[in-house]
Formats: sequence, C-alpha cells, structure tokens
Amino acid sequence: MSELRFPAIIVNFKAYREVEGDRSLRIALECQTVAEESGVNIMACPPMTELSQVARAVKIPVMAQHADPKSPGSATGWTTPEMVKASGAMGTLVNHSEHRLSQGDIAIVVGACKKVGLRSCICADTAETTGRLSELRPEMLAVEPPELIGGDVSVTDANPEVVSDAVSAARKVDASIPVLCGAGVKTGKDVKRALELGAKGVLLASGVVKSKDPRKALQDLVDLI
Repeated sequence: MSELRFPAIIVNFKAYREVEGDRSLRIALECQTVAEESGVNIMACPPMTELSQVARAVKIPVMAQHADPKSPGSATGWTTPEMVKASGAMGTLVNHSEHRLSQGDIAIVVGACKKVGLRSCICADTAETTGRLSELRPEMLAVEPPELIGGDVSVTDANPEVVSDAVSAARKVDASIPVLCGAGVKTGKDVKRALELGAKGVLLASGVVKSKDPRKALQDLVDLI
C-alpha cells in the first residue's frame, strides 16, 4: 500500500455535473498540479464510472467514493473492494453521509479492504460515532455533521467542538488513526483551523469541484498549511 502523508486533503467529486466524463480527469489533474507545487497530499475521489481512468492517469492517491459489502461473484450493480483495487485506486471512502451503511456492513467493507490492500476512510457524523468506528481500525476517519455538508459555513466555525471531540474519541481507541473533518470546508482558513483543532486534514467537495477555477480553489486550501 502507498504511504499516507498528512496533512491531507481529500477531494470528493460526488456526482456533480462538473465531473461527468473526462471532466473528472481534468479536476484530478488540477489536484495533481497543486499537490506537486505545494507538497501537500491531495487525494481525489472521482465517481465510480471514471475511477479507473483517473486512477491510471494521475500520480496522486485516488480513492473510490464507496465500496459495497459484497464478495466477487453474483453481485450485479454492486462494487466490491476487489473491483476498487483492480481499478488502480488506493482506497475508498466508507459510510459517507450520502451513502450510509450499517456498522456491520462497514466492518465487512473495512475488513475486505484490509485483505486486498486498500486504504479505508470511514465517515462519521458525530464525535461519538467516530470513536465507535475507530474500533474497526481504518486507515483514516472523517467526521462530517450532515447538516453542514454542502453549506457555506465550515464545521470549524459552526461546530468546532465536534472536530476536537472526534479527535479525542479516536485517540482513546487508537492514537495512530488520523481524523479528518469536513462539511462546509472551502478555504485555507478552514483548513488551518481544522489542523489547529487536531484534525490531520479535510474532506471536501463543492468548494473545489463546483468552483469556476478549481486550481485557484485548491491553491487557497493549501496556502496556510
């Protein structure tokens, strides 16, 4: 598995119109350019339809947005961790607020990822959930209050305690698991504040993907690191 470096920025492309087809690769290349210029670890999460194309075209870490608790075989319409691995991606998000799983299914996915050599980043909605899910020993955790996702106010301003409390909750279980934060994160100031609160990076989407100038938005994000 490739080495993870922190602080890190994970850019989730979601399913916006801006990332359909080859537009995913264009944004991933912008992420790569800014990562190379700044030295900051920027990871791209393109939609599943573009995952293989992006993973094989860029040098930065690429992650899937989701993997299902299914084994290879008769699983029409599902995406197995083995398929994510074969695409060339190095990991996957698990349990994003827009694609929730039960804790049992999260455990299955994380376990399967470990077996095939994929990194997993489990998303959680509260500090308490972050602590509980850290017991699965993923490579990363990301706390995101759902009510702030896609909004104009960063979690670091609206609810900074959820970030610091999530970091503390995870450390009680395993201090080696890095905790990221997301929801409303759009600026370098937001990233700086996240790091001050104990996070090892951020998970964000619209601030980059829907920007009229993704490279400028990315440069702003890394400017204060």
